[in-house]
Amino acid sequence: MVSIDVKNLKLVYRLRQGFSLEMADRRVSGHSQIKKRGRTRWITALDDVTFNLRAGDRLGLVGSNGAGKTTLLHVLYGTLEPSAGTVHTQGRVDALFNISLGFRHEATGRRNIIMRGLINGWSPAQIDHHMEDIIAFSELGDFIDLPFKSYSQGMAARLAFSIATCMNPEILLMDEWIGAGDTDFQHKARKRMAELAEKAGIIVLASHNHGLLRASCNRFLKLEKGRAVLLDELPAAPLRNRR
Repeated sequence: MVSIDVKNLKLVYRLRQGFSLEMADRRVSGHSQIKKRGRTRWITALDDVTFNLRAGDRLGLVGSNGAGKTTLLHVLYGTLEPSAGTVHTQGRVDALFNISLGFRHEATGRRNIIMRGLINGWSPAQIDHHMEDIIAFSELGDFIDLPFKSYSQGMAARLAFSIATCMNPEILLMDEWIGAGDTDFQHKARKRMAELAEKAGIIVLASHNHGLLRASCNRFLKLEKGRAVLLDELPAAPLRNRR
């Protein structure tokens, strides 16, 4: 049974020399997260975060820029090690943080499918079996044999999402960019995410798009200055963010 258990999670990192408080303020929401010890400054990116997810949960992460959403995703994926607390995941984890991460820009889309598959631990037979399904879902058509560097952001996003979800990852972590692209593909992506969750999977999605989160998630967690509050429902977006 897949699960994510996070208890009293904390992440503090050192501000490198030459990194101004003004620059830091773009990454954390408030100077209260920045502590000075002598000439060294420390940022508390996550502070006492606790939550549990089980099969079928789709968690939406909300909060202002620098609140800790992306940092939390990286801790869940294992690319960042917490300073304190524990993170226990059960199940195969895949992540979509950056649409170009792991892609070779000079290689074709087809070749990138092969390379990403090998990185993910798929066998050549599995890659071959899923190749046409990935191409069809991405809607790239003949562009699949053109270099990745020629793709628009939306095309790259479609390919990355199609690869990451074709093997039914048990836990899928995604950042803001999945909301990019045309409306039809967003609908397809939300439908596939719902299908993944129904197959005993867990999804954690960070986004500023409240409409996307409401359509995709059944639980919500709000981060403020690195601290987290579980929400029963997503609050209305501020007026300035409404269209």
